[in-house]
Amino acid sequence: MSVDAPETQAAPQAPRERPAGIGLFGWLRWGWRQLTSMRTALVLLFLVALGTVPGSFLPQRGLAPEKVTAFFQQHKTLAPWLDRLSLFDVFAAPWFAAIYILLFVSLAGCVLPRAKHHFVQLRSRPPKAPRNLGRLPESASYETDAAPDEVLAEARAILKDRRFRVDAHDDAVAAEKGYLRETGNLVFHLALLVLLFAVGSGAAFGYKGNVLVTEGEGFSNTVASYDAFKGGRSFTASKLPPFTVWLDSFSASYLPSGPNRGQPTNFSAKVRYQNGLSSPVRSYDLKVNHPLNVDGARVYLLGHGYAPRFTVRDGKGQVAFQGAVPFLPTNEATYASEGVIKVPDAQPDQLGFIGLFWPTAVPNQQGKVVSAFPAAWNPQVALFAFKGDLGLSNGAPQSVYKLETGKLKPILMGNKVKPLAAGQTLQLPGGAGSVTFDGYRQYVTLQVNHDPGRVPALAAGIVAILGIVTSFLVRRRRVWVRAKAAEGGRTVVQVGGLTLGGATPDFEAIVERLKKAAPEQPRSTAPDESPNMDEE
Repeated sequence: MSVDAPETQAAPQAPRERPAGIGLFGWLRWGWRQLTSMRTALVLLFLVALGTVPGSFLPQRGLAPEKVTAFFQQHKTLAPWLDRLSLFDVFAAPWFAAIYILLFVSLAGCVLPRAKHHFVQLRSRPPKAPRNLGRLPESASYETDAAPDEVLAEARAILKDRRFRVDAHDDAVAAEKGYLRETGNLVFHLALLVLLFAVGSGAAFGYKGNVLVTEGEGFSNTVASYDAFKGGRSFTASKLPPFTVWLDSFSASYLPSGPNRGQPTNFSAKVRYQNGLSSPVRSYDLKVNHPLNVDGARVYLLGHGYAPRFTVRDGKGQVAFQGAVPFLPTNEATYASEGVIKVPDAQPDQLGFIGLFWPTAVPNQQGKVVSAFPAAWNPQVALFAFKGDLGLSNGAPQSVYKLETGKLKPILMGNKVKPLAAGQTLQLPGGAGSVTFDGYRQYVTLQVNHDPGRVPALAAGIVAILGIVTSFLVRRRRVWVRAKAAEGGRTVVQVGGLTLGGATPDFEAIVERLKKAAPEQPRSTAPDESPNMDEE
């Protein structure tokens, strides 16, 4: 009687372990590789260029704060949203700084390893000759009676003469040159790193200030003297050099006729400056694109305008104000300007005026006064008068170019306002006083800029251009020469070349020199191929 074998039970399988993840270190390494790739660097460079676009068409607080204020007044809904994105101060925005720092780190992580690898390649030997030189893009073959050693020795001499790095491998000579191409590429990227660092250091340790100076006046290089001042994050006011600049006179020339009538031809400001109390006072002719260099700072001429001079007497006949008031141009072509006069010392009521200035006043077809030319050929001014409380005693800041009329009463408006020529006096209604137009002075707007990274950035820019030009002009080239003994005592010479970017005349010239050094010999005639001789 047969007995059935017991059924074998499968052994229980251990639960399969879940593959372990790459971990925190793996993710950090992956992120670093992505950040330091050339593709990421190009994307960040594009974002930096894109981020500078708003600064080219939107007013910036660091350059023209008054234009930013005007933009807020004209676009009351849009301006606050743009301000939340820091578009009125692009180059100090957190998002721009983040892109800038990421670009610097990306370039550093990409270029420095490449530089190390390139240094290793410079010290390495040229690669050995391929097995079949005839398959290379450039190749040649010939026979000669010179011995293989003689051919290889001559090949080494010729290639060294053409500035190749040469090395011998058994029956072949390997030569290589064109490392300057990669060197130029690395120099370009390293110079770009220096350029970014120089621009960043200039923004951190430099400063920039704008100031308006009227003829006969001056300013000292202190924060309080500037109308607008912006220092870098690492800048301190104690680092300001102690110099003073005075404006003696300003002159402007314009085309008097023709299709470009009124176009400026020359701006020149005669200034004096003193670098510290112990230094002598020097003169300088300040022009556009010809800044004044003083103690590491550069003083630029940005613009100019007119400052009409007035004498204001109050209702008691006392002189309450006398001086020049800068008017801002409302028309850059004709320099028609607008300004404000505030007389808080007038009695019994404070006085305020809104003025219109025309350098060359002429009536238009409607009979209204306009300016026909930017030069002061017929200067006239019109004043709209107010009296009351100017609001200067409540501590609230006010713009010197705007008159707060909330608590003021108009006393001279509309058709009653008549243009005044130089020397004429306007009597205010109700015995409020009088205003005399004494003439005008000119003013200039100056920008004082100190950028410690300017010279390094210029040098880095020049080196970057030289590096990129070198990388475009130089080609990487490799040449191999193999010489083997053949039958009959001859030597078979094979020459192969590989050039990055296409063929060059180098290869043909090398082959020709090799043939001249060891002339190519014609094949000898075999005995069975000898010509028949007549039998005697």
